[in-house]
Amino acid sequence: MKPSTKPPLVVIAIGGNSLIKDAGHMTVLDQYQAAGETADHLAAIVEEGYRVVVTHGNGPQVGFILLRSELAKEQLHQVPLESCVADTQGAIGYQIKQNLNNELRRRGVNLPIAALVTQVIVDPSDPAFERPSKPIGPFYSEAEANHHRQEDGWNVMEDAGRGWRRVVSSPKPLEVVEMRIIRQLVDNGAIVIAGGGGGIPVVRDADGSLSGRPAVIDKDATSCLLAKTLGAEIFLMSTSVDRVALNFGKPDQRWIDRITCAEAKRYLAEGHFAKGSMAPKIEAAIDFLDSGGRRVIVTEPDRLEDALHGRAGTTIVP
Repeated sequence: MKPSTKPPLVVIAIGGNSLIKDAGHMTVLDQYQAAGETADHLAAIVEEGYRVVVTHGNGPQVGFILLRSELAKEQLHQVPLESCVADTQGAIGYQIKQNLNNELRRRGVNLPIAALVTQVIVDPSDPAFERPSKPIGPFYSEAEANHHRQEDGWNVMEDAGRGWRRVVSSPKPLEVVEMRIIRQLVDNGAIVIAGGGGGIPVVRDADGSLSGRPAVIDKDATSCLLAKTLGAEIFLMSTSVDRVALNFGKPDQRWIDRITCAEAKRYLAEGHFAKGSMAPKIEAAIDFLDSGGRRVIVTEPDRLEDALHGRAGTTIVP
């Protein structure tokens, strides 16, 4: 078999928190501008010749929609969680697509960009439905979180030392429903934005029909599934820090530039990575590399292209 002559395919997962810089910049315009800054770095990668699939988180944005729905429940119907995921896929996909298109045009690059509303199959018997654990929405003080727990029936938990957040069910992604069209678009030279927020969680009934479920799938897990199924060479995850750290936030904290998959497994088992923060990224990295992927990179949004060339971030290799 002849080796592939196609440019390398990189799946780039943008964190939902990456679109919100701080508590003073949370409006839709603020998020659009943040998406624009990230799009500059995505465009640089595209300009180098890489084939690109973009995914994105939506934790804060889904939380905003749910909170808005809760506040307006005396006047309007409430929005189901799976519909909130669909809403954020459309809105954030639009923001990334328009910003990326504008930046590529400024660079003289003319490529089609498709943002897809994406469904992801989950198991209706997944135990995650009984144990909500996925943080969504803004951060609260412990007192505020307890108020929502008592008054609104929320499940809440402390999120990696950053504050308290609402948590919802997060089942494992099994299959991307739109994978066939995603592959066709990529093979025909398009930049694809898909799997936003981990995808809309759906189950397949005995007759093959689909129906939604109230949950939020981990974005990095779905991004990994996309990367594996598409045969991507590189899986790049953006987050709020430049690199992965051991003993994060402790006096003996140590930043990591490069580790092997075996080392990542050991550090994960030793409890170095917070469950609501870095652990899902390390788990996704291990899954991707164990499935034949060549390289995983974790870094912050404005270091994407630097990290791709080994000048920033944490690189994980087989």
